[in-house]
Amino acid sequence: MTKVTRMYLLADVSLLAVAAIWGLTFVTVKNAIAILPPFAFNFYRFGLATLVMLIFALPTVKKLNKETVRAGIILGIMLFTGYSLQTLGLLYTTASNAGFITGLSVVLVPIFSIVSSQEKPELPVLIGAVSATIGLGLIAGGNFGNFNIGDILVLCCAVSFALHILYVGKYSALYSTIWLVTLQIGTVALLSGLCTFFFERGTNSFVPSVWLELIITALFATCFAFFVQNYMQRFTSPSHTAIILTTEPVFSVLFSVLLLQETLTAGAAWGGLLIVVGMLCSEIKVSPRNKLGKAPLSTQGEQE
Repeated sequence: MTKVTRMYLLADVSLLAVAAIWGLTFVTVKNAIAILPPFAFNFYRFGLATLVMLIFALPTVKKLNKETVRAGIILGIMLFTGYSLQTLGLLYTTASNAGFITGLSVVLVPIFSIVSSQEKPELPVLIGAVSATIGLGLIAGGNFGNFNIGDILVLCCAVSFALHILYVGKYSALYSTIWLVTLQIGTVALLSGLCTFFFERGTNSFVPSVWLELIITALFATCFAFFVQNYMQRFTSPSHTAIILTTEPVFSVLFSVLLLQETLTAGAAWGGLLIVVGMLCSEIKVSPRNKLGKAPLSTQGEQE
């Protein structure tokens, strides 16, 4: 097995681990938001994560330049927009609708890739994206009702998350990973803090009981997960990354059954199967070299 192939497989496993972590922390975040307003929780979560990342980033301050700062802020704005629109959309639409529509980012990524001419996904990737999206729909239960303002907000959220995946693919090979992650989560913390000040004033008092949730989400679901995504995505394509990350709701359902004793419906089971099929389809006739691009492995950005 060549070094390129090993890194490609390692990227797949690492991104799958990220999806598992995000699926596991779904219940944690939901419980925390029941205590703290959404913007306030995101401010504390991403603020704590930023402080942790700065401990590791400051010794490498020589790698920080204005281009890295610009890239980090752009990614941070996309990330903040996605989280905010999803939260606001949930005020007006159902959780099933929000879950399915957010998952449309898996289809938007290859579409945006074609439009931007940065990458033309092969047919198996497109088939895999469609299969994964249908799987998300089955997990959501297929009860979408009328398309309302909440659905539109969550659709915009899916656009933002799709753009984030695309631009992580663009920037991850060019700039310092640790500073790229630190800057984008710092941007989310800053913007969340501003929204808390203007929209949640008087309701954002810190509650000590959320410390466990903050530590879990800040260290694992933010610091670790976003570092792995930003570093490993340089070894695979944005379209393939999007398909792997659609396993997040599969893990969410799995952990809900195991930890909360929730019932697994037939739709959820078939949906999970279709998402796995989508991942497998994305592997057909796609060589590691095509995914990595023309540059050799040693030139795929900084090895940190």
